[in-house]
Amino acid sequence: MDSLIHPLNLFLLPIIPLAKSVILLPIAITFCVTWWFICFVDGIFSPIYTHLGINVFGFGFVTSMTFVFLIGVFMSSWLGASLLNLGEWFIKKMPLISYIYSASKQISAAISPDQTSNAFKEVAIIRHPHNGEYAFGFITSTVILRGRLGTEELCSIYVPTNHLYLGDIFLIRSKDILRPNLSVREGIEIVISGGMSIPKILTTLDAQAIGAARLGKFVIPPV
Repeated sequence: MDSLIHPLNLFLLPIIPLAKSVILLPIAITFCVTWWFICFVDGIFSPIYTHLGINVFGFGFVTSMTFVFLIGVFMSSWLGASLLNLGEWFIKKMPLISYIYSASKQISAAISPDQTSNAFKEVAIIRHPHNGEYAFGFITSTVILRGRLGTEELCSIYVPTNHLYLGDIFLIRSKDILRPNLSVREGIEIVISGGMSIPKILTTLDAQAIGAARLGKFVIPPV
């Protein structure tokens, strides 16, 4: 009886190693994307080298990366910055393209590692779409709403999808916004990772301030 193999075990035998091999999926995806990028960039200058009789794989990739690096160095100079400003001025004069360019520039400034414009002010958690459900977003600006009962300050909350460039905009009262102790960069990582990089415990800034104030009352004075 013990020598007989249960049919369920026969079904699970190929699944067990398959489940364990899932841990290699990020490595495989990284390798495939990197290889595709190298082949794509290498194909830009490879036809030129092939025409010259130089058939070395990766030489076009090195040339492309060097070309991009030199462009970056040139744009960092005074002349490059002047040409970039001139190009931006020309683009902003175009009726439709100017709006697309301005929106794209604001998003790229928000996710840029050396951002200076702070397009995303803070990470915000709002109640959306139903009661008891919450969504991550970013405070982008404040708006004064004038109505029949007076004026009210609202915060513009951008709730993106996982690729960050598309999302919804909500106008929320400031008192209804939960502000966690997360930086903008940490908030972006949470959105892009699909919530996998979210901390186990989130603390709002007001709760953190109250806790610090309570601890301050019990500080032992120096002897």
